Amino acid sequence: MAAGKFVVLMVMVALMVEGSRAMTLCDMNDEGLEACKPSVRQPNPVDPSPECCKALKGADLPCLCSYKNSVWLGSFGIDPKLALDLPPKCKLQMPSVC
Repeated sequence: MAAGKFVVLMVMVALMVEGSRAMTLCDMNDEGLEACKPSVRQPNPVDPSPECCKALKGADLPCLCSYKNSVWLGSFGIDPKLALDLPPKCKLQMPSVC
């Protein structure tokens, strides 16, 4: 019985490691997140690139809004105000409650 639990645990760990290689956040993959980074970092943010806007178009904007007050963003060098400014700059409608 203990051996069976160990195998299940190892499979779960392997799946977590494999899944962590490609990060997604609110339906944005690594490439989309990377494309938007220059637009959400101080001191000299740039206008969002076409790649960033394409990623945002496919993103779950209400999900992204849920991070607006998170200290998690700051730990990655993301300015929440700049992040909230991205959808309108990409001509996307912001969720009514954000």
